[in-house]
Amino acid sequence: MTDTSIPSADQSLDEETVPAAVADEADEAEETETEGAREKKAPAESELFRQSEIAADYVEGLLDILDYDGDIDELVSGGRPVVEVVGGRLQNLVGQRGATLEALQELARLAVFRQTGSPSRLLLDVGGYRAARRKELAAVARNAVEKVKEYGEPVRLEPMSAFERKCVHDVVNAMSGVESESEGVEPSRRIVVRPVAD
Repeated sequence: MTDTSIPSADQSLDEETVPAAVADEADEAEETETEGAREKKAPAESELFRQSEIAADYVEGLLDILDYDGDIDELVSGGRPVVEVVGGRLQNLVGQRGATLEALQELARLAVFRQTGSPSRLLLDVGGYRAARRKELAAVARNAVEKVKEYGEPVRLEPMSAFERKCVHDVVNAMSGVESESEGVEPSRRIVVRPVAD
């Protein structure tokens, strides 16, 4: 039998019990955190870069197993570790509406957690999907703001991932006369854009 486990740390996933809230905490921080409002001390840039290196090693092992070619860049951007994978034939790693990418990101965060003992806000991007999706979501957010301003009624958007919700919140919060908040429970958590109450 062939061993298809993904190399990432000294012990298997079955041997490690990870708090269930680790991924949820990282996603919630991703959605609600604002500049200068963090209660905990931010990790040093060298620690963030180490997290991106750990995740990049994990992703590289996964690509080897899948026999996919891709160039992997690890960096720190916006105060968080980032791993970018570029190359052809990577669409399967993104999946429908980024679902596979989200799952891979959680696995990479778990690999970081297992080696550092701390939750990570790692952002994984494959084939520039997140950058393209961010542009699409900015257009969705602007459209929702226009509707709210025109009709004066709240607009509920379709369910989104934490990454997608943060992109929309960022656009809405930069505009005057409107506000946004998330409602519901995963996987049906969505944003409501409404006029600011006077």
